[in-house]
Amino acid sequence: MAEQILILDFGSQYTQLIARRVRELNVYCEIHPFNNVPEINDDIKGIILSGSPCSVRDEGAPDLDLDSLRGRLPILGVCYGSQLLAHKYGGEVLPSTIREYGRANLDHIDLHHDLLKEMTHGSTVWMSHGDTIKKLPEGFKVIASTSSVEVAAFKIEGEKTYGIQFHPEVTHSTEGKNLLRNFVVSICGCAQDWTSDVFIDATIEDLKSKIGSDKVVMGLSGGVDSSVAATLIHRAIGDQLTCVFVDNGLLRKNEFEEVLESYKDMGLNVIGVDSKQRFYDALAGLTDPEAKRKAIGRVFIEVFDDEAHKIDGVKWLGQGTIYPDVIESVSVKGPSATIKSHHNVGGLPDFMKLSVVEPLNTLFKDEVREVGRALEIPETIIGRHPFPGPGLAIRILGDITAEKVKTLQEVDHIFIQGLKNHGLYDQVWQAGAILLPIQSVGVMGDERTYERVVALRAVGSVDGMTADWIHLPYEFLGKMSNEIINRVKGVNRVVYDISSKPPATIEWE
Repeated sequence: MAEQILILDFGSQYTQLIARRVRELNVYCEIHPFNNVPEINDDIKGIILSGSPCSVRDEGAPDLDLDSLRGRLPILGVCYGSQLLAHKYGGEVLPSTIREYGRANLDHIDLHHDLLKEMTHGSTVWMSHGDTIKKLPEGFKVIASTSSVEVAAFKIEGEKTYGIQFHPEVTHSTEGKNLLRNFVVSICGCAQDWTSDVFIDATIEDLKSKIGSDKVVMGLSGGVDSSVAATLIHRAIGDQLTCVFVDNGLLRKNEFEEVLESYKDMGLNVIGVDSKQRFYDALAGLTDPEAKRKAIGRVFIEVFDDEAHKIDGVKWLGQGTIYPDVIESVSVKGPSATIKSHHNVGGLPDFMKLSVVEPLNTLFKDEVREVGRALEIPETIIGRHPFPGPGLAIRILGDITAEKVKTLQEVDHIFIQGLKNHGLYDQVWQAGAILLPIQSVGVMGDERTYERVVALRAVGSVDGMTADWIHLPYEFLGKMSNEIINRVKGVNRVVYDISSKPPATIEWE
């Protein structure tokens, strides 16, 4: 196992960004809820305590047994994490008397401390908190201040425990990455040797050891995640892997045939299965997004189970689960706070006698792409936009019918081809169309129409944890609207989604 930094999450919207910044330093890290701390072993070199939307003064605020961690490993508390350290050991944390949100400057920096070495006076940092540390406990020393925040950073004397009231992980903190490097490399002593090649070698060896001579059945989607996962498994066990690509009736236009063709040159043993009607039957009458996801997940499992029984000796189900899937399905407040369920997260039903193998479940999307390029997977697959596991079912708001799917496939095809034809596809991280459960009045020729509305969505992102809408040219959007309305029967209005994540999600359901 690689050396790692442990990030304990108190619910901050920035927690995943901390992980991304640490991994950019070629250091492996994992995020765990504050209330589910893993066993501390020799591989863990340091701990980062995240921020939180809560206040340490709130009744029932997130808490942690810090006595069991202090002194054993270096600790960096970020915002709420720093306030928790001060609060638990006799300091005073009070509501801020002035607004402490946005850019600030470090007017005082004690450069003698490793955490702040090579940082500059006046360095810009990003504040985002409603509380502030008014008084530090005994043995805590201020090492950085701003004009309005005396305790912008502190160190506990005699141990490698630090707290900062700003967010080094956001780009607004101009020397934030330098601070994180100081903590991870200088203070924790990490070697910065976690690379794509190291991941590939270690994963292949792990797969060989885990799977042995058993056979694996793997579901493919045509996307980068399942393709990279399948390639890693194939590199480990060769012909012991059988891949299944299911036409669930919710794919993009012509996708089933095109994806099967793209896999021919990759040496993967791929079987195509037409299960459209089976999925439509399971979705009939369902309108709740979670109900649709669960129905699709159940039928996927049933299809894989059927296919697995046709292959003698299959004991494993390969999946392309990636880290954001895992993070979004495990909340610091328990299952009730889950953003959405993922069809490939959470194990298998008892009737299915297969164990799960997920070689990518510790990687973010951009890391998966880096691994895919190191594996020399074709760029047409590596650069393909992410596509949700439940497919167009969660882009059709309301119930699912074959007629609605066909309408959305046509709209989506025009939009995606338009992005490619105008040189915009590679500037977009993910794009698609959403069929809305409303109709609007329109005029075509001399007749009044009352037809469907579709929304176009295009976002930029690095790993899907945060995303911003893409400012596509007005001329292009106008052209897409005209083409869709003129060519797709039943659609008379097109809108463009300009919401960012957060607070919105990339998909509408």
